Amino acid sequence: MNGSCNQLQKMDQALREVQTQNTVILCVPFTLLSLNTQNISLGAQDVSTHDKGAYTGEVSAKMIADTGARYVIVGHSERRQYHQETNEIVRQKALQAISAGLIPIVCIGETMSEKQAGLTTKIIQSGLQESVPSDASEKIIIAYEPRWAIGAGITPTPEEITQTHQLIADTLKTMGIDAPILYGASVNAGNAADIMNLPNVDGVLVGGASLKTDDFIPIITSIK
Repeated sequence: MNGSCNQLQKMDQALREVQTQNTVILCVPFTLLSLNTQNISLGAQDVSTHDKGAYTGEVSAKMIADTGARYVIVGHSERRQYHQETNEIVRQKALQAISAGLIPIVCIGETMSEKQAGLTTKIIQSGLQESVPSDASEKIIIAYEPRWAIGAGITPTPEEITQTHQLIADTLKTMGIDAPILYGASVNAGNAADIMNLPNVDGVLVGGASLKTDDFIPIITSIK
């Protein structure tokens, strides 16, 4: 819940000067989705499970698509934590997104208590199997958010990231789904390139570092 029209316009202007082959997507509040941008694609941060109707305050996938946005995040760690969103709710949102022609970025990840209990594999597998629609291949992006690291200033070791992303890739393969896998937790200009060089890491989901050009642009340019 950050940003303004002015801030997004300044970010778009700054990104026009950046030379990169990377796809840059900004997932912004609903109020900013209709702004014109040039070098970046826009996405929403959430979507309703409903198509239309008397659901005051909700925003449907069709409404998001109507703004020209192409992406939407579903199941973000904060939605799961603060709004008690389950895997089933996330799956419903992903289905709504796909039906409207949007590409959902489906977030999964384990909490610290789940990690300490040795449940990482179970949480990751169930998160994928229960959150990702069965016919979502080539229409979806997966984002791994180690929830135990977010906001704590902790970055998992390369071995931990590699192991979990391999698990995600293997699980998606058994589901018959081929999708890019992003990593997201404490990503910054100092570690983005190293993370991207790890197996099965196809991109990064940047949090707070995406709010300022001085923090965000060096991440983009560090990844070749």
